[in-house]
Amino acid sequence: MGHGVKLSELAEKMELKNLTPTVELKGKEVSIPEVNRPALQLSGFFDHFDSDRVQIIGYVEYTYLQTLDYERKIKIYDELVTYKVPCIVFSRNLEPDKELIEKAAKQDIPIFQTEKQTSGFMAELIRWMNVKLAPCISIHGVLVDVYGVGVLIMGESGIGKSEAALELIKRGHRLVTDDVVEIRKVSDETLVGSAPDITRHFIELRGIGIVDVKSMFGVQSVRETQNIDLVITLEDWSREKEYDRLGLEESYTEFLGNKVVCHNIPIRPGRNLATIVESAAVNHRQKQMGYNAAQELYKRVQENLAKNR
Repeated sequence: MGHGVKLSELAEKMELKNLTPTVELKGKEVSIPEVNRPALQLSGFFDHFDSDRVQIIGYVEYTYLQTLDYERKIKIYDELVTYKVPCIVFSRNLEPDKELIEKAAKQDIPIFQTEKQTSGFMAELIRWMNVKLAPCISIHGVLVDVYGVGVLIMGESGIGKSEAALELIKRGHRLVTDDVVEIRKVSDETLVGSAPDITRHFIELRGIGIVDVKSMFGVQSVRETQNIDLVITLEDWSREKEYDRLGLEESYTEFLGNKVVCHNIPIRPGRNLATIVESAAVNHRQKQMGYNAAQELYKRVQENLAKNR
């Protein structure tokens, strides 16, 4: 199986009780971030059965099963377990029939139980699996949460990305990842960045070495994941290059088919990178809330010209 979520991880994350302890979870995965409530299947209609999804049995399906006579119920169970579904989850602490547990265990299908309500559990599970199974790439950069805006800082090696991140952390902002950013496309609008397990909460500072941000600045200085709202690319200052001084037109960069607003920031001695990143984040939030400083200036200039005429 390709890219998938381990069933053992799913059970741990969703706090599921395993009703089939003899079934080995190791090596079992779910590769589709959708779920299925097998209502029609329990009535005997197995055409177009989405058997590769997590199967969830809620109160409605459970009470329907109670209305069936024993032979009919066993026949349905026999057919259900032949489909090799990834797992079956009973919500609201509902107790499955021991016959189903035995048949599922024989076919190596785990059965779980959750105390959560069916709809709430489904929504939580789908949201979590969408993130875990989203298309993913790794890029070189630093991801920081600045005033709630996910700022991805990119640029050549040694240009000062990690130093800027450290200064931002000292100012009360939060580090998501340094050096390697794992980007997942959760939807057509949303990119989520996170750190690889091995480098989580660490920053590399040239001349000093590895710094553990979480132990040095506390748990409030780090985040596990963050939406990527803004990209800042640092580059060496060049006299020949024209830089945008008004910001009337947005530039974009693309990851996994999603566009993200991007600013190119020229670096030269004396420029305080942390302040620039903070200002860019606040300016981005203002634009999201309907206020654009560049357009406001342009409007004032046009009004002034009209007045003088």
